[in-house]
Amino acid sequence: MRTLVIGNGAREHALAFSLSNDPAVTEVHVAPGNPGIGGVATLHPAVKGEDAAAVVALATELDADLVVIGPEIPLVAGVADALRDAGFAVFGPSGSAARIEGSKAFAKGIMASAGVKTAHAEAVGPGATEEEIAAAIDRFGPTWVVKDDGLAGGKGVVVTPDRAAAIAHVHEVHAAGNPVLLESFLDGPEVSLFCLVDGDTVVPLLPAQDHKRVRDNDEGPNTGGMGAYTPLPWLPADGVQRIVDEVCIPVAKQMVAEGCPFSGLLYAGLAWGADGPAVVEFNCRFGDPETQAVLDLLTTPLGGVLAAVANGTLAELPPLEWEDGYAVTVVLAAEGYPENPVTGAPISGAGAGDETRGVRAAGVAEKDGVLVASGGRVLNVIGKGATLVEARDAAYAELATIDLPGGHYRSDIGLAAVEGRIAVPE
Repeated sequence: MRTLVIGNGAREHALAFSLSNDPAVTEVHVAPGNPGIGGVATLHPAVKGEDAAAVVALATELDADLVVIGPEIPLVAGVADALRDAGFAVFGPSGSAARIEGSKAFAKGIMASAGVKTAHAEAVGPGATEEEIAAAIDRFGPTWVVKDDGLAGGKGVVVTPDRAAAIAHVHEVHAAGNPVLLESFLDGPEVSLFCLVDGDTVVPLLPAQDHKRVRDNDEGPNTGGMGAYTPLPWLPADGVQRIVDEVCIPVAKQMVAEGCPFSGLLYAGLAWGADGPAVVEFNCRFGDPETQAVLDLLTTPLGGVLAAVANGTLAELPPLEWEDGYAVTVVLAAEGYPENPVTGAPISGAGAGDETRGVRAAGVAEKDGVLVASGGRVLNVIGKGATLVEARDAAYAELATIDLPGGHYRSDIGLAAVEGRIAVPE
């Protein structure tokens, strides 16, 4: 099987590495990729994921058997549609179905029709007056959730008890020409659940928890994700099945009913409150950094799994098999991230070909044969262990061998779960 992965981050590195370990996969290509992925895949840096014509041309040149689209931007732009029209098997939803992430208002409508629990929401358009914005803000609180209604790479959300900060984010989103979605705050620990979806067939992966804030103890601004762990020792035994039954299957069936069936990876971001799971958001693709931890525990060959979704045979796939234990991934970020990341700093102690050490490259470039930081989130380091404590220790021990001048990372990924400070509300 010749595979082509679209994207250039640590999520795509994790996908490429897993595909390279599948005996049925003969070739792994990544476009555009990054230099850190070069040890497990052939890179095509000139091809940008959102350029549908270029992606189709590359898939044709490679005679690809399977195209896997990692990021949300090409999915929302309809690149999967262009590939399917050209006759390729694609893992990733159509542009119409990708609206589940591309438009939060669309997602709210799907959930309302499907009877899925989520936060109360209200849209505020860019043309709203100061008085209208203030009145809308005052219908929420005392904790405000202010979201960009478009794609924001996980960074378009402000959750704050500060009314002035909430209003400031409304203005920031409006300045970009986008509508804002105000939401009621959902209490309870957060859960990320990835589900393979093929129409109304839903197969869950392991549940994970992301850490969005940039600093320890969930302080500082939201980021694209500073680390994650899987599985969740505090989740009820029936937790995953409840999410599948109460959230993912109803949404999948509703999308079929509305003429935009989903095919690919449906990411449900949830808060588990006293009444069970409620949806915070949906994504239309593998999440980053949860993917890095989740895929490291998957023992079923990934190529066959993704191909089953792409070819419409997910219902025939045998049950997925998983390695026992836990996985933790920690993000090494550039100096100044997320506000003003500094690029160009050299990375020592890590390079292409370090996958078995748990290294997954994100925002990196190559200069004089050395990897350098080229983005905000630079590397992921994954640790595994029989316990969450062992997995954390392994990740941080490996991270200690890598140096990025000015770089920073959270020291508490998964720590609250280890210390028993996370519990599902009664």
